[in-house]
Amino acid sequence: MLRLTWRTLLARKARLAMSTLAIVLGIGFLTGVLTFSSGMSTTFDGIIDGSTSDAVVRPAGTASFEAVGAGNTQTLDPDDVAELAALPEVAGADGNVDGLGLYVLDPDLKLVGTGGAPTLSFNYTDTPNMDGEPILALDEGRWPDAVDEIVLDTTAATNAGYEVGDAVTVIPPGVDGSGPVSVELELVGLAGFNAGAGTAGATLVIFSTTGAQEMFLDGADAFTSVALTAAPGVDQRQLAEAAGAVAPAGYEAVAGDVVAEESKSAVGEFLGFIDIFLGAFAVIAVVVGGFIIANTFSILVAQRVRELALLRGLGASRAQVRRSVLLEAALTAVLGSSVGLLLGLGLARALAALFTSIGLPIDGGVLDLTPATIATAYVVGLGVTLASAYLPARRAATVAPVVAMREETGPSGAGLRRRTLLGALALVLGGVLAALGLAGAPGNDALWLGAGAVVWVLTTAAISPVLGRPVLLAARRGFGALFGTTGRLAGDNALRNPRRTGATASALMIGLALVSAVGVLAASVSASSDRLVDEQFESDFLVQSPVFGSFPVAIGDRMSRVDGVEVVSRQQAVLATVGDDEDPTYVAATDGFFGDVYDLSMVAGSEQPGPGEVVVSADTAAERDLELGQSIDLGFPGDRRVPVVVAGIFEDSQVAGPLNVGFDVLEAAGVRRVDSALSINTEPGADVEAVQADLEALVADLPVVAVQDKEEFADSITSQVNQLLYIVYGLLALSVVIAVIGIVNTLSLSVLERTREIGLLRAVGLSRRRLRLMVTLESVTIAVMGAVLGLVLGVLIGVLLQRSLREDLSELALPWSSLVAFLAVAVVFGVLAAIVPAVRASRMNVLEAIATE
Repeated sequence: MLRLTWRTLLARKARLAMSTLAIVLGIGFLTGVLTFSSGMSTTFDGIIDGSTSDAVVRPAGTASFEAVGAGNTQTLDPDDVAELAALPEVAGADGNVDGLGLYVLDPDLKLVGTGGAPTLSFNYTDTPNMDGEPILALDEGRWPDAVDEIVLDTTAATNAGYEVGDAVTVIPPGVDGSGPVSVELELVGLAGFNAGAGTAGATLVIFSTTGAQEMFLDGADAFTSVALTAAPGVDQRQLAEAAGAVAPAGYEAVAGDVVAEESKSAVGEFLGFIDIFLGAFAVIAVVVGGFIIANTFSILVAQRVRELALLRGLGASRAQVRRSVLLEAALTAVLGSSVGLLLGLGLARALAALFTSIGLPIDGGVLDLTPATIATAYVVGLGVTLASAYLPARRAATVAPVVAMREETGPSGAGLRRRTLLGALALVLGGVLAALGLAGAPGNDALWLGAGAVVWVLTTAAISPVLGRPVLLAARRGFGALFGTTGRLAGDNALRNPRRTGATASALMIGLALVSAVGVLAASVSASSDRLVDEQFESDFLVQSPVFGSFPVAIGDRMSRVDGVEVVSRQQAVLATVGDDEDPTYVAATDGFFGDVYDLSMVAGSEQPGPGEVVVSADTAAERDLELGQSIDLGFPGDRRVPVVVAGIFEDSQVAGPLNVGFDVLEAAGVRRVDSALSINTEPGADVEAVQADLEALVADLPVVAVQDKEEFADSITSQVNQLLYIVYGLLALSVVIAVIGIVNTLSLSVLERTREIGLLRAVGLSRRRLRLMVTLESVTIAVMGAVLGLVLGVLIGVLLQRSLREDLSELALPWSSLVAFLAVAVVFGVLAAIVPAVRASRMNVLEAIATE
């Protein structure tokens, strides 16, 4: 049986190749995601380990806060650094000046590194990392030693078009209205992290110590942290304990490995999201591939019933027949998984190129197939293929030899009726789960809806022969009216074996269901955003950073002096802990003009926070059990706690943060002043268009901010939604491609199965062109069936998800133009999928085809 199975595979090479394609693509995508994920982790781990010293003295509680704005004003003086350096456990102590909020412009005055990765600004020191190696490596030029000199990382300088000796324009974070907003510095060198893992998209700006102090500390001879190097024989824990004993109040000494783990944990949250995001599409591709594999083996078994029955008659047992089919599946899986591994390696590099284009470069040298990835690929490939082939194998083994040798051995109607009954019950179960999600059952509403959606998708795939029958009948009637007998024959062929047609269409149905559900959500997000903008965008203009960062207060100062501007209200976003909660939350600091621009719907109290007061949203008040007049502490880096009193509670709004305080609270917390957004109103009777033109001219050479009116702001939100939508569509396209391959496979095997029938049709006068049209229309029928089922199911799931998220997605919108486009694309895919089978059918020799048994 083993030799027979192997000979059977080799005798049908084309069939083997078609059978492995679904496995190759599914495993290829899975391998690509795993390889890319491993490469990202390796990249960031190398950067973190290679840039962390043995220990660091830093503001207490820093690990809980992300880098937001320009940081705080807490510093260490040179005496503190000298005291640390004098410890016997310390071999070296270097004062660091870590700057936040600096922007680098290229020669065309465009932002350098706008892909979301941060700009890391600091002074140069020769502090070694935990392995005793230099943290930085100079690639060209020299290190800076003057106030107006800098070194850039090589990648950023190359991308911006800078060379050593050029003047580099930067926008400092803390410029007031009296000085220039941008300054020019001399580029004296190019460098990078010594770890050799690149910068993962971050832009490095390296100053001399005096230059960094001038840029970020107003020229004060001070430092924001101290990097420590352990003396010989001293471990990191001993070093941190000794330094902690003499560290100033508000500072803590932390071992390097602890700092590294904190950084890896923070990066891991970001990488984990990417892993889940890409992993979901990999699972979808594998599942769709499983449908294709199951359908392929069902057809293969159906076509080989006589062959298998003959084996039974010659003495082969049921177990041997079953094992033969499963062995064929296993060999196919091994071949497909092996090719998929190579495809995955290429896909990983394609993903790396995609992420590089959006500002997160991943070095191709770290994208290697790991033993874990290889093992996962083969386990998943074998598991999915064997599971998909099990039922066809079991069916092949249970057919009696005498029955199998009859002319007709098609599936019984009783089995389909039983499946339909069970499917109807499953659809009801999915409806119950979805209803529980909408009704707010215990737990996550989205999980209940997701469970119901999964049940619906799988059930629809199982009973698609019944659910899709009206589509097949309509297609037969429509094609018959358009193409006559050829169209009716194509419709009859699709109806002849509804199980096969349904199984083939189901793979496409899954992909289009997901695409249409995402489309509904995206359209609802855009519609909800438009409504929020209409209702809550009360200022004439909103000024904010295109990369959602902070910018100097000098920009707002200058805009307030533009003719026609009546009021400029400023906001600064910071992170702070509330009470005993260790997880920080966003706090919006506002000035006294906020109430002149916006009108919040107040539940109780005052809209404008006074000195030492906080105004909170209703959801935040309910979540944290806050009441009017209650006193709470806001915590900031450096163990600085500022008591505030709840002065107002407002209905949730997009123009205000969950907690809103005055700038006096940030001053008490030692937070450096920058702006995160400006809301501008014009004077009554002013020419609004002229004011906007003046505002835009003011920042024409400062790309750190954009001036937007209501329509432009709404368009920017829609643009962001569409960018994410296109990425999702691109990733889901793989599942659709796999489904199209399934249609090609089914039609090719069907043509082989109907060889004699095709010969007879040609003998009675059906031309080659009409034969190709018949196969094409059959393919289009399958594609339309899958598309209609997928679109209906996807729209239903999308609508239910929007209703479950109605507090955030207030508007339901259906993307009708996109849905029509999806249907049209399905028709095109149907035509493309029929090319190979149709050409093969038309080239058959008529007499040989008629003589085929």
